[in-house]
Amino acid sequence: MQRPITLAIPKGRIYEELKPLMKSVGIEPEPGFFDSSNRALQFATNRPDLSIIRVRSFDVATFVARGGAQIGVVGSDVLEEFDYQGLYAPVNLDIGHCRLSIAEPVDAPPVRLHTHRRVATKYPNLTKAWFAQRGIQAECIKLNGAMELAPGLGLAEQIVDLVSTGNTLKANHLRESDVIMQVSSRLIVSRSALKTDSTRLNELIAAFETAVGHADAA
Repeated sequence: MQRPITLAIPKGRIYEELKPLMKSVGIEPEPGFFDSSNRALQFATNRPDLSIIRVRSFDVATFVARGGAQIGVVGSDVLEEFDYQGLYAPVNLDIGHCRLSIAEPVDAPPVRLHTHRRVATKYPNLTKAWFAQRGIQAECIKLNGAMELAPGLGLAEQIVDLVSTGNTLKANHLRESDVIMQVSSRLIVSRSALKTDSTRLNELIAAFETAVGHADAA
């Protein structure tokens, strides 16, 4: 008997955008999956050979790369930050659009000439690379949340974080100064699983490709 396929989905903001795609693909999670107050982490689906796990966005890539799941949905920001060689990202799902940006206090000088910067972020690799390309050494202070507090409390001069509307930045007296990259959600597949279970995984990849195509045409 074939091993069940596990689909890793990130918790949070893309649920509403993901619902119609999953329906088009023919995956229907058990009741409670789209309920943000539900604390369960694993869910059955209408397919007996497929279950869903709901984990933090950064952990989706780890679960798929390390064999805990065979397929998943994750932001392109996570793929660029971790650069797992065991992952294949065949489909841009065209959902979860936002940007990875640099922000600083609204009253910060617009131009800084020094070559060292303290930056609060959960993206140290992308942050260091972006600043290094501009001749600046970024000292990254790793935070997993509440990034917007760091400049006001003297922890960092700038932050690097995901920005959608920019309202959170404004509420914390920060301004967006640069964009590191545009972000959207991708379908990812384990390369090793694709070798051993190519038929089922390729069928899922094709179904997501078709669903995205139909959504674009609508």
